Amino acid sequence: MSESMSYSDLKNFLLKMEAVPDTLFGDVEGPISELCIKLRIGRLDVIFYENSQKETAGEFESRIFYQSDNCNMESFISERRTTGISNIVIYNVYRLKNNSDWNENEKECINLMLTMLFVFNGRSRLMDLSYKLSFYDRDLDIYNLKAFMRRTGELLASGEIFEYTAVYFNLKKFSVVNLQIGRENGTRVMKRYIEYISSLMNDKNEMTARIGGDNFVLLVKNENIIAITEAVNGVSLVYDDSTGDRIFISATAGVYKIDGKIPLHAPTDIMDRLKIAFNAAKIRTKHSTAYFDEVMMERSRKELHISSVFRKAMGDEEFLVYYQPKVAMDEYKICGAEALCRWKHQGKLVSPSEFIPVLERGMEICRLDFYMLDHVCKDIRRWLDSGKKAVKISVNLSRRHLANVSLLEDILETIDRNNVPHEYIELELTETTTDVEFNVLKELINGLQKAGISTSVDDFGVGYSSLTLIKDISWDVLKIDKSFLPEAGEQYDLKKKIMLRHVVSIAKEIGLECVAEGVETKEQVELLKADNCNIVQGFYFDKPLPAEEFEKRLNNYQYFVV
Repeated sequence: MSESMSYSDLKNFLLKMEAVPDTLFGDVEGPISELCIKLRIGRLDVIFYENSQKETAGEFESRIFYQSDNCNMESFISERRTTGISNIVIYNVYRLKNNSDWNENEKECINLMLTMLFVFNGRSRLMDLSYKLSFYDRDLDIYNLKAFMRRTGELLASGEIFEYTAVYFNLKKFSVVNLQIGRENGTRVMKRYIEYISSLMNDKNEMTARIGGDNFVLLVKNENIIAITEAVNGVSLVYDDSTGDRIFISATAGVYKIDGKIPLHAPTDIMDRLKIAFNAAKIRTKHSTAYFDEVMMERSRKELHISSVFRKAMGDEEFLVYYQPKVAMDEYKICGAEALCRWKHQGKLVSPSEFIPVLERGMEICRLDFYMLDHVCKDIRRWLDSGKKAVKISVNLSRRHLANVSLLEDILETIDRNNVPHEYIELELTETTTDVEFNVLKELINGLQKAGISTSVDDFGVGYSSLTLIKDISWDVLKIDKSFLPEAGEQYDLKKKIMLRHVVSIAKEIGLECVAEGVETKEQVELLKADNCNIVQGFYFDKPLPAEEFEKRLNNYQYFVV
């Protein structure tokens, strides 16, 4: 090879450059050094500016590709290049000391080398950008779900995955946080919360990834999981640096210690188990963290079965309407009933606690509610047509219905299609969790009342928004939750009695009919009667009854308090 670089040598160099897929270093470092030696280059560096404004401000990235100990910093070639997106790249090539200036052939080779480096650098930055877009969340600048799946897949393949625990969490009531402190402060405190959690990690494979919105997933070394779960349970963070104002941020979390007791085949198995644990955590009232186990897996299989057979079961009329009588306190006679769903599947009654929560996690509960309303209307029509006594029946509606913009029309269509007078139907709804739902609920209640359909606020006293519900919405009936009813020997029996008396008094003073549910003892009945509660419902008088048995109760049936 001659001392001056030949074009064949440059072609060979180009091929080596093309063989390097995702980095400028490694295999390509040798060819660059060889080329610089042949071209009598003492130093080769690059300065990168994102745009002209960054150049003016002196904000840049730089890298030395090659440097010898014998460099003439006063003799150099500077090459400026720009891209179509305003990036600016400046290459500086310095000659070796005590060497004559480059000849034309060498200068041509240097220019060609810089062109190839420019193309290579562009490709490298494009690949970096592609990686960033593929594996990072742009808003929080952390990994995304795709990156989490990739990392767990790599660890699963290497067998290292069993040293880690995965966590799926959702920030609690973050829409309320945004309303309380503003969206900008909300985003800031979310970032700080994630930064705090990430600061508890010290292993190269640990990671925090955003799934979307306020949902995140973590991969944590087993020895760090206690600190992480404490952070998930809640921390107080400053959201406004100027005032020092703080807010408490916590999360609902599903945790999966990846122990291999149940075989793992793919990263999706990890996500499936995390979601099972997370769903279990969502329905808990005291603890917001749930750990995946084999029992949970079996429960998930049952829930999957329920979801898969639901449509067919409804078509086969497996869901039955049971009626629990409501008893008027003046004569202890039936004055109404609540329609409750029972499922007779494969010859056995399935407990509502097994299938209702499953259906409520999706929109299938809405199908079941309308199924129940339709069947209640058919029963009422049959009672009226046969000359039997008919009473007002209350039907439960899930909060999920509030997403249905034609809900009022759908309810009226179902009732009117069965030719049922509106005074025989009462709809029970529970509290809402957002301002949007509250406004939709208020509009629905007003529409139902204009149509002559009674409405009831269910489970009063269970949630936090109950007083606002009865203050701002014109209900007809208030149902007092059984948690207000004192039980024999209870430590706070007196306090409950006082609260119950005032709740009944408030309801009556603002014009609401008062119904107490879950009544199970004679003492509770006598207490409610003394407090002037209108109507009671519970096992003391009757359990939920099949339609045929309830019909027998309707005709002049009177209960006795013994």
